[in-house]
Amino acid sequence: MNNRQSWSEAVSLLKVKGEAFVLLTIIGVHGSAPRNSGTKMVVSANSTYDTIGGGHLEFKSIALAQQLLADQDNNQHIEHFSLGASLGQCCGGDCSVLFESFAACKTQIMLFGAGHVGKALTTILADLPCQLKWVDNRREQFPAEMLANAPANIECIVSDNPVDEIASMPAGSFFIIMTHNHQLDFELCQALLKCGDFAYAGLIGSETKWKRFQHRLKHREFSEQAIEQLTCPIGLSAVPGKRPMEVAVSIAAEIIGLYQKNDSASQPSTTAQGISFKALTPLLNSAAKIQAARQSKNEVTGSKSITEKINE
Repeated sequence: MNNRQSWSEAVSLLKVKGEAFVLLTIIGVHGSAPRNSGTKMVVSANSTYDTIGGGHLEFKSIALAQQLLADQDNNQHIEHFSLGASLGQCCGGDCSVLFESFAACKTQIMLFGAGHVGKALTTILADLPCQLKWVDNRREQFPAEMLANAPANIECIVSDNPVDEIASMPAGSFFIIMTHNHQLDFELCQALLKCGDFAYAGLIGSETKWKRFQHRLKHREFSEQAIEQLTCPIGLSAVPGKRPMEVAVSIAAEIIGLYQKNDSASQPSTTAQGISFKALTPLLNSAAKIQAARQSKNEVTGSKSITEKINE
């Protein structure tokens, strides 16, 4: 689906939403082409934004961009297109397109509970590189402005059964449990332990509440090793305080530490960045041929190139 936003608006929107996308840029044109060098468009998993000229060139480019998204290939690529019969175009020129891939946000968070601490915590998470699903079964608890116009990286979910929302989250997600109902908190803990594929599951509460939950979970035949996957109390002990914002800052600091640690661990010790010389070679060869053709034309007509004029 093609959207009306410009490529620059799309980049800003998709970065905030944490969606993966590919930025396409025409970086070289020779002869007749649908658009000029520097023209850009954006391709995400379900949408395209702006255009590099339409036709089969754009069709092929979108297909390649979508393949990069499917392969989660976050490198840069250059593709050279001859705009002739083989591409189904009649321009007769050729152009080179740069594909720059941007990965999706890795930190997916589900927050259960729209109480005082939940409200304070969302104001912090809204400015962090994460995607947040905020769940409560009480619509009136959500701030009206959040329901009407939430930040792009936050989705408010009014659910009669919050436990069912866990299934919508990908593996490796973060879960924060702070509902108004201890029984609901317990059911959420049970459901998460049955899934077992989360990166973090934190439960707000006192030591007394946690001991009671541990005892009940053991009676549900969860092993001690499984129960230890839950974090309670949550937040950093180095950030004390009982006010909602103080508790929220403590929890946010813990989450930041965890996702930063995970991001560092997922980065290989050596990474290749930018565009390889192998990818650049065809473009350089094409540029050399174009320059040679122009030089030959100048010699025949007696005209001077821009470079020669500057050197004079």
